[in-house]
This record gives sequence, structure tokens and C-alpha cells, in this order.
Amino acid sequence: MLRAVGFTNDDFKKSQVGVASTWSMVTPCNMHIDRLAKEASAAVNAAGGKAVIFNTITISDGISMGTEGMKYSLVSREVIADSIETVAGCEQFDGLVAIGGCDKNMPGCLMAMARLNRPAVFVYGGTILPGRFRGEKVDIVSVFEAVGAHARGQISSRDLAGIEACAIPGEGSCGGMYTANTMASAIEAMGMSLPNSSAQAANSTAKTRDCREAGRAVMQLIRRGIRPRDIMTREAFGNAIAVVMALGGSTNAVLHLLAMANTAGVKLALDDFTRIGRKVPVLADLKPSGSFLVADLVEIGGVTPLMKTLLDAGFLRGDCLTVTGRTLRENLASVKSYPPGQTVIRPLRNPIKKEGHLVILYGNLAPEGAVAKISGYEGTRFTGKARVFESEESALARILDGTARKGDVIVIRHEGPRGGPGMREMLAPTSAVMGRGLGRDVALVTDGRFSGGSHGFVVGHITPEAATGGPIAVVRNGDPITIDAEKRRITLDIPGAELKRRLSRWKPPKPRYTRGVLAKYARTVTSASRGALTDLPQAGGRRLTSGGGPL
Repeated sequence: MLRAVGFTNDDFKKSQVGVASTWSMVTPCNMHIDRLAKEASAAVNAAGGKAVIFNTITISDGISMGTEGMKYSLVSREVIADSIETVAGCEQFDGLVAIGGCDKNMPGCLMAMARLNRPAVFVYGGTILPGRFRGEKVDIVSVFEAVGAHARGQISSRDLAGIEACAIPGEGSCGGMYTANTMASAIEAMGMSLPNSSAQAANSTAKTRDCREAGRAVMQLIRRGIRPRDIMTREAFGNAIAVVMALGGSTNAVLHLLAMANTAGVKLALDDFTRIGRKVPVLADLKPSGSFLVADLVEIGGVTPLMKTLLDAGFLRGDCLTVTGRTLRENLASVKSYPPGQTVIRPLRNPIKKEGHLVILYGNLAPEGAVAKISGYEGTRFTGKARVFESEESALARILDGTARKGDVIVIRHEGPRGGPGMREMLAPTSAVMGRGLGRDVALVTDGRFSGGSHGFVVGHITPEAATGGPIAVVRNGDPITIDAEKRRITLDIPGAELKRRLSRWKPPKPRYTRGVLAKYARTVTSASRGALTDLPQAGGRRLTSGGGPL
């Protein structure tokens, strides 16, 4: 059978390396990955191995955003992990190169690598270049926010159409420090991709070179017996969190790093984000909250100078092993500082925010935790009255028509992992809020999650979710809610006896889906506070291990 797909006699003596390609024409994030997979495959062959390219799925968050289809987005992370594990496990590959583009590809690939624990390298497909509208750089979030601005009467229908037509000029993942670029940076900081590979344009020669180097690197890992769980330690996850904080990255990093760690057998919890976030400042002035795109970061040297700064300041563990076969400190030893005068990355002495922007909140509205994105532009405290919606669509309609007003805490529930199912991203509502000029005047709270492009006073991942009887299920219109990022609290300001009475009368909703992938997901998925996983070990299975030492 292998002769029929091109194997020669000599090939049967070589290490077989699976090259997992997430190529698809459903999204520009992944439209070029077939080309990158061929480059990685050729490099494996040139380094003495035998590469075998195979495909897995991708979906488009940007296209499905705000629709019923978005419920499949987070589910796709599990499908990707399952499918790569299935192919590599069945074909008994000796190593793996996985190439991802859109948001869920990256954690899905890493989860598969952790499960298989065979020598592996991840390759990021690269960032898109910005579009231009009347001389200004625009991207996908510009379109969503333009919808809100149009509803407000601030821009014309012609301008809205003009922004939409030029925002996505070609291949690559969404251009700000949204989820794709956030996760690529986190994976590099963790040591599972090559140095500076997370800050490269999708259509660049640097990205082609990265694929070739990844093919050579996986062969070295096979020869040296270095496996993913040797690299994906607790300390490495700490490095990933620190870099995400410094970059002002997506709230989805919390969800995905928890899932990846759990799959790798590493103890990681919400409180680890708090501990690291208290120490590591936000240094990157990147969209959505900031001014620049990742293409601007690429031009000044990428992520490695930032990592060198964090390492020298004691915020990273330099002794962590990486896919180069060297430690993080060794990889960064010759890295030069950013050029003088650049304003994309601030110096440590002048941070955008002295502590991390990803703030874990607890309180009677989120007893198991919630994730807030507090960039510093919105303030740190908000008190308002609940305006409750049972779905994203109903909330969006009332934001656009002006029903939601200054002082509201918009509550969107039944959008959690189980209740949605699928934990949709609330980019359309948050962008509409910003487009209507309400970013400082309303808060948005949900048991769903947010796009990396979301900003404003937003709190997601409320756990327990509404579908499992969490307190968010019994919030009523007009209830006062306080969000305090400094005290790290989110409180439904009603008497405890009243909350208890409401919860005692709560009844679980009927499942929205009874067959198919969404139904299977809803039956097996864990809480968002544990990463929204579907493959937690059964009793007597492999235990979690700490990897040793503090973060």
C-alpha cells in the first residue's frame, strides 16, 4: 500500500513523519497551508526521513461569527485533536509536524501532540497583512466595529461596504493580537515551535523557511528522543502565560492553555493566570485594545526580543527545553533588542498596564471563576443593572437598535460549552457595543467566550454556566451587578437568601441538540474553568503531573 503512494525500498528504513495539514479553502487563514506542508515534507525527506502529508479540518470563526454555525468552532478543536491522534496513532508515525492557521487549529494540534507524545514540531501558518481603506490599516475586527458604527449613523452604507471589501487582502490569520496570533506566540514561548515563528507573515519567505527548518528539527528530535511532554512542562506553560500577558493576548488563551496542559498531564488552573498576571505587565500596543497589528510587530523583530526582555527581568524560565533541542535561554542568547524609537512594544519601565490584562474573577455570580479582559482603557470597576438575553442574536439586535444603554450590564447566557452548545464567541455584540460608542458605558457578561478581537468591559467563561444551574441562570432584568477587577470579584448584588431561593426553583433546560457532533460535545464537555475538554481521564487513568517546581 505504501509503494502505491510513492515509497521506495530505501524509504522503509527511514523514520516516518506525519505532516498534518489544516489546509482548506473555507478560510484565508488556511488557504496556503498545503504549500507550507509541501515545504515541511520536502525538508523531512532531505533530512533523512520519509514524510507523509495528511489533512485535518478547519472552520472559519470570522465567517460563522454571530450565527448558529459558530457553535461548531470550539468543537472543532476537539475534532482536530481527535483526527490527528487517530491518523498518527493508526499509521504509527515516528514523528509529527503540524501546521495550523485559524484559532482552533493550534490548540487542537498541540493537544494531539501531547496525547501521542512522539517527537513533534508545530508550525504557525502566519499572520495576514492588513487591508487599507482611505489610507488606514483595516482588518476583520474593523468590519465588525463598522457594523456598530453604521447602526449609530456614524458611517455611511457605502463606507461600510468599502471597509468590508478590503479588510481581508489575502492569506493568513486575523491580523491583530487576536486568538490565532496569541496562541502562536504562546506555543513559541512554550517551546513547541521554532524561535520567532509566531511573528511571520503568511506569504513571506520567512514562513517558507520556518517550514523547512521545522522539517529538519523534527528529525533531530526523533534522533535525540525528545518528546512533547519533555517540553510541555508546568514551567513551559508558565512561560506561555507570561508572554500572553505581555502581548495583551486573547481571553481564549486561558481556555486553550488549560486544555493543552490537562492533555499533557500538567496541573494548571485559573489561579495560575492570576499569579503570573500580578507580576507580568502588558507591554504590547497591539489591536484590539491597542493601535498596531502583528504585521507591525513582525517589522520590528517579532516576539523573540520581547521574550528576551521578559527572560532578563526574571519573568520566564530559561531552562525549559524547546524543539530546537536547546533551552529557551540558549535560543534567546543572541537575540537583539527592538530598534530604538519603535512604539509597538513598550519598555518595562513604561508599561501599558502594570499587571496582566487577563483577570480571573470570582464571586456569587461566578463561584468557579470567570475571565475578564481588562486592558486598562475601560477602567477597573463597573456597576450597572442587568439587561438579560438568552442568546447572542437577541442581545445583538437590542444593542444595534439602541435598547441597550449606558449603565447596562448586558448578560448573555445559555452560550456556555454545554448550553450553547459550543461556547460561541461574542465578537458581534462586543463590536456593536464599541461601534455604538458604548465601550466605557456598558459591560458585557456571558457564560460564552470572546473573540480575540473583542475589547471593552467584558467578562466571559462564567462558571458554572447557565445550562448546569450556575447563578447566571437566575439573573433577572434590573438586578445590580458589580465587576471589580482590582478585587477580582464579580457580584450579583442581591440578598443571599434571594439567590438561594431562585436557584432552588431552577430547572435544567432541554438539550438544544439531541444528535450529531454538537449533541456528543454537550454530553461530554467539561466546564470552561477546566478548558472545556471532552477527554478527561477516567478513574484509574493517567494522573496529572506537575512537571516540578513553581511557575
